[in-house]
Amino acid sequence: MDLQGKKVLVFGTGKSGIGASDLLQKVGAEPVLYDGNENLTIDEVRKKLTEEGAGSYVPEVFIGDLPDNVIKSLSLVVLSPGVPTDLPLVKDFYSRNIPVWGEVELAYRTGRGDVLAITGTNGKTTTTALLGRIMSDAFPSVFVVGNIGTPYTSKALSMQDDTITVAEISSFQLETIDQFAPKVSAILNITEDHLNRHHTMEEYIRVKELITVNQKPDDVCVLNYEDEVLREFGKRAVPKVIYFSSERRLEEGIFLDGDEIILKTADKTVPVVKTGELKLLGKHNFENVMAAVAMACAYGVPMESIRKSICDFKAVEHRIEYVDEKDGVAYYNDSKGTNPDAAIKGIQAMNRPTLLIGGGYDKGSSYDEWISAFDGKVRYLVLIGQTKEKIRDAAIRLGFTDIILCEDLLEAVNKCRELARPGDAVLLSPACASWGQFDNYEQRGDRFKEYVHNL
Repeated sequence: MDLQGKKVLVFGTGKSGIGASDLLQKVGAEPVLYDGNENLTIDEVRKKLTEEGAGSYVPEVFIGDLPDNVIKSLSLVVLSPGVPTDLPLVKDFYSRNIPVWGEVELAYRTGRGDVLAITGTNGKTTTTALLGRIMSDAFPSVFVVGNIGTPYTSKALSMQDDTITVAEISSFQLETIDQFAPKVSAILNITEDHLNRHHTMEEYIRVKELITVNQKPDDVCVLNYEDEVLREFGKRAVPKVIYFSSERRLEEGIFLDGDEIILKTADKTVPVVKTGELKLLGKHNFENVMAAVAMACAYGVPMESIRKSICDFKAVEHRIEYVDEKDGVAYYNDSKGTNPDAAIKGIQAMNRPTLLIGGGYDKGSSYDEWISAFDGKVRYLVLIGQTKEKIRDAAIRLGFTDIILCEDLLEAVNKCRELARPGDAVLLSPACASWGQFDNYEQRGDRFKEYVHNL
């Protein structure tokens, strides 16, 4: 679609929406900003434009209701990831045959070069950051964008034909792709998450698998062999599939063999790295390393360059991040553990008795598997947020009773300080989203680190 002179509605005024609006203006479209949150004001939205450096243009802004005459004038709608596609207004756009894209589709259409894209329930950010490091060390023009924090749209116009874009793509973003086609994709795992948005696991799985929908047979998709859904998907996927496994040796693929990661092709076996050489902890991180290595190899990066990059790479902020030690107690920030499966990885990485801080916004998850994974490591479960009673009841039903309810994160940190003994760990790994008490998981993690440093 030629966007020159076209009126385009940007639905959502967060970072993604502002980035999309700026990009549209730069390519000659006429963006119109809309937000359904009636508590916002037009002046607040225009202030965001200024703060995000989105140029001096002043688009039309609508809050709450969107006039029918504006809808009739639209050539395209760009949805921010946080806007559900089943809203009545969005359904109205579809019924009028107005194309609906996401921010990722808009950026892909206006950007250049090759895309390497990563999705999955857990591990996306670490794998994206690691692959970004590998590619940046090997190529001159690399952008790391998407759900990792930098809007894809904010970099699209800086891309050249030789640019490599490494993109973290969420299920919310995959709902609104059209032509988006990565050269190399990865689906790391699929476990229960965002059912408040996708409603069923079948729909969540379908949306995750969309990352390959436009890939061709000579493209590549990296999949987790130990995820039954993905193992089956690999049998019908169009691109060439490379599997990784942390549980078994593969005839072809990349796998963990004891303390060593091995890459095996049809004609050779290549030792990649010993896990002790990495700065990342835990089997889940070894899986992230395998996925990133497989993607880089598929794109043609030499193993020598890959090996140096992965050995130099440090853990991503908010993902089992060491914070400090106070009175012999180690504090870890795993605020990015926003669902039970991610939080299981957090507790599995602990190698000492742990006081676990959990709870937050309720996304409709079940917490039984998380609680069952405590495996004798958790001395106290300290709960906050909307889900604290729900998690408490599940824990008691499963026989875990050392539970403390707190009003907020500060009280939880202070309670852990009071109860912890030298040699213990305090782990913030909430198994829940941050909304309600915090704007996002980064703010939650930053507050945790601040409280710990102030002890």
